[in-house]
Amino acid sequence: MPPLDLVYFLVKNLTMIKLNVHEAKTHLSHYLSCVQEGEKVILCKRNVPIAELRPLRSTRTERRPVGLAKGRFEVPSEFFDPLPDELLDAFEGERR
Repeated sequence: MPPLDLVYFLVKNLTMIKLNVHEAKTHLSHYLSCVQEGEKVILCKRNVPIAELRPLRSTRTERRPVGLAKGRFEVPSEFFDPLPDELLDAFEGERR
């Protein structure tokens, strides 16, 4: 194993919170606070890892900017042509 992988493995396994299900049920609100702060929690059943709790990505607070792709592509004129009858029938569940 290369040294960098060993360091990653040791840091990941030594800094992550590992606990058994009973401990998690007893102190769930405390561990959820840890997860909310960015910590990962490994849940174990009889010291065998079975699940990982990790924080979700935060939701966007500011509005999404409009027009970032302006000038990067052009809608071809064929886009506005009517669809063929066979395709329209397929949308309605009919076959020819």
